[in-house]
This record gives sequence, C-alpha cells and structure tokens, in this order.
Amino acid sequence: MMHTSGLGSLPGTDVAGGVRFALEAASLPWLPEFPARGPWAGMIGRTLGMLEGIGAALLAGEWSLTAIPGVDQRRARATLRDDLDVLEENAQGLTGPLRITATGPWTLAATTLAPRGGHVLKDASARRDLAQSLAAGLTDLRAQVERRLPGTTATLQIDEPLLPAVLGGDVRTESGYARYTAVEAEEVIGALAGLHGDVLHCCAPGLDPAIVVGEHGAGFRGLALDEGLLSRADLDTLGPLLESGRELWLGCADARTLRAPHADALTATVLGDLRALEWGPRAATAVVLTPSCGLASWPIDQIGPLFAALRTAAERLEAELAR
Repeated sequence: MMHTSGLGSLPGTDVAGGVRFALEAASLPWLPEFPARGPWAGMIGRTLGMLEGIGAALLAGEWSLTAIPGVDQRRARATLRDDLDVLEENAQGLTGPLRITATGPWTLAATTLAPRGGHVLKDASARRDLAQSLAAGLTDLRAQVERRLPGTTATLQIDEPLLPAVLGGDVRTESGYARYTAVEAEEVIGALAGLHGDVLHCCAPGLDPAIVVGEHGAGFRGLALDEGLLSRADLDTLGPLLESGRELWLGCADARTLRAPHADALTATVLGDLRALEWGPRAATAVVLTPSCGLASWPIDQIGPLFAALRTAAERLEAELAR
C-alpha cells in the first residue's frame, strides 16, 4: 500500500478541526502545527517550548536562548499541552504510528540567538547543549503521546530546512554581512542521531542523503524531500541509499501554488520519477506521497482537495507499479 501524509502545519486556528482532519485525511496521521495562533505555535517557537533545561524568549521578534524561560516559551509549552489534550480527545482508539514534528537542532541553531549575541550556530558548545536539550524534550514528548494514546507508536519527524546551508557555510551572521563557518558533517550527524528520529524533512536543495539515511548517517529510516527540487542526478543518488529498507517521502504536491493539484498530474509526475528509480512494485511500500512543505499559508478550502488528490494518486500509482 502506498501511503499519504502531511508534513507539519495547517492553516487557521481551529485546532480541534485541524487535528481531526490530520487523523482522517491521510493514511499516516500526524499532529499538525497551527502557526496562525502566534510565534509560540510556529515551527521554531513550538520546538523551543520542548527544550529541557534551556530557557528561551522572544525579543524584538527574534527567539533567543535565556537563563530562564520567557513568557512566550511558557506560552509555547502551554499551547503544546493544549494540542496534546485535543489530540487525546479526538484520537481515542487510534492504533499504529502517529507522527509528531519538531524543528531540528541545526535549523534551531541557525535561527535562534545566543545569550551573548550572534546565533547559537557560532558556538560549538552552545550547539551541543541545544541538541542535547532538544533530544531530552523529544524523548519526553514521545512518552507523553504514547501514555495518552496507548495504542499508538509516536514517530518523530525532524524539520531541517537550513541543514544544507549549515553544512555549506551559507548561514548569514546576525549582521547579515558575513557567514558562519560550515559545520563538519560528523558533528551534524552526531546531533541528529541523538534525536532517534524517524523521518527527516528538508525542503531546500543540496542535501546529501547519505548524511541522513546512509550507512554511516544519522540513522533515519525516511527522508522527506521536495520533488520539484530533485534532478535526475538526485534520483540516481537516492536510489541505492533507499534500497536498503529506507523510505522516500516525496513532496509531490507543490505547497508554493496555494491550490490543490489534479490527481492526474500528480500521478504522471511521480510515476516518471519512480520509474527512474527502477524500484518496480516495491516503490509502493517505500514511497509516501506528501505536500512539498507545510500548508500554513494555504486557503482552508484547498486543503481537503489536496489530500484527496494525494489519495487518488497513491491508489493509481500502486496499480501502475504492480503491472
């Protein structure tokens, strides 16, 4: 069976309605984010609210690490607790995997300020502390989800849109006039491996898949990528790495369009790429169809048709691949 899923955010502020949708609209359900509620509910603020033993505050519109939790970090924690309450209320009886999402340590380090100025990315010690704090917070979050919903297995999606920039020395300093030194792959892999994540999502070009799912990589079983950014060379690289039981979460519905795609177009595009991978029928179980990124900016009336198109495309692709 070819699965479908979302990658994170949904539009609006109707948490109960959005959670019910995420539980029903895709074959792999997830707990969505709703950034329209404020910065404490977006991908950065929500994840900073998960940290163990490290404070954060929103100062002049930018998140910064602090000695004690600021009001917005406390609000992020309270908002996440509320989301878990809503999830528990609406997901009773759910069994199987249930995905939770968090921003990865490298995107956090590249966007969050250190207490003494500059981003956390500039300081190896601060980077290590942040990654360890996040790992502890995510362990606790997974335990909370499984305690509230005993029939589920909490799986973890790590969002790392800035990972290629971190590895390539392309993240600008606070002033904007210089760039931080590239972080070595070994350190990047170590921090990611410590999270024990399941799927890493990166909607930026230039990521080396071996860092995430390779034999000596961070140990993720799945890699979520924007199909529109993949060249034939990228597909050739992905093929061997994903043949050993890894998954490709293919962002085939372009989130930039703000309009639901047609199932016919999705089917044709994805089929061409999967045939290039030369997986044959096995692709039906190794590939998950998703939007290319979060959907926070989308018109609400387009969300249902988008996931309907994904479901239809998955059914058609499964039939085509079985021939």
